[in-house]
Amino acid sequence: MPRPAKSRSVALSKAPPAFASDIDGFIAFIDLERGLSRHTRENYQRDLDQCAKFLAQAGVAGWRTTTATRAGEWLHHLSRGAAAPASLARKLTALRMFTRYLVREKIIDDDFTALLAGPKLGRRLPETLTPEEIIRLLTAPNGGDPASLRDRAMLELFYSSGLRVSELAAVMLQQIDLEQGFLRVFGKGSKERVVPIGGRARDAIATYVISGRPHFVKSRTGSQLFLSNRGGALSRITLWYIVKKHARRAGITKVVKPHALRHSFATHLLGGGADLRAIQEMLGHASIATTQIYTAVESSRLLEQHAKFHPRNR
Repeated sequence: MPRPAKSRSVALSKAPPAFASDIDGFIAFIDLERGLSRHTRENYQRDLDQCAKFLAQAGVAGWRTTTATRAGEWLHHLSRGAAAPASLARKLTALRMFTRYLVREKIIDDDFTALLAGPKLGRRLPETLTPEEIIRLLTAPNGGDPASLRDRAMLELFYSSGLRVSELAAVMLQQIDLEQGFLRVFGKGSKERVVPIGGRARDAIATYVISGRPHFVKSRTGSQLFLSNRGGALSRITLWYIVKKHARRAGITKVVKPHALRHSFATHLLGGGADLRAIQEMLGHASIATTQIYTAVESSRLLEQHAKFHPRNR
């Protein structure tokens, strides 16, 4: 099966000239060698540009003369501002990866981030929907028009296969095997995995492909599964809007973000007795530790049910 083409365009750094070329080299390295997503590359580039501008204003001549003290001052400056702990942690991760690259390339002698401490992050449980709310959401687009057929197929596949938003937007027709009931996904780092498609999702997709998708096809339309009114792939922003629109129609009062369907997929599987390793494989997590967050969600739900319904808690 042909693999989707991956863009290799990398934007040039906007850091001061003394810092920019090394950042450009690093971004090219993680693009070609590490296979990180475009979103991650762009975040890392912004973080490093921001750090470089701070260092330049502090009188630092370049990365070769950067010290742990100066780098720590940058993080302290951010912590006094509006930067959230998660954002600070990501910025420090970008800087650490970058300095290791500089050491490996013999641009600097020592890793000046080795003694820097990151912010303490509280464990945030992912937001999920109840099975009842999921049913209401999936049945919200109940019309027979092309947009309703598309939205219903999209929501069914989203919840059935636990895809990331970016993965859902990028699904191509040739990645789907409705007869066998599976989908080939190219996730983070262009890693391929196979995920199952449930029966109702398969039916919704088949109906959309036959009766809905042709309405959106234009002269330059490619093989993307879910199309916009202009005939191109749906953007992540449009996907977000579609999920929010149908959540309102379903009468769901909580804030529903697209990723909530992925979190609900994993939580409901775990609650139904699925193996954690199988869930890890379906989600495309590199580490089982990432998947284990859903055990905390399930435990939290059980505690809530116990507190609500056990007679000794009333």
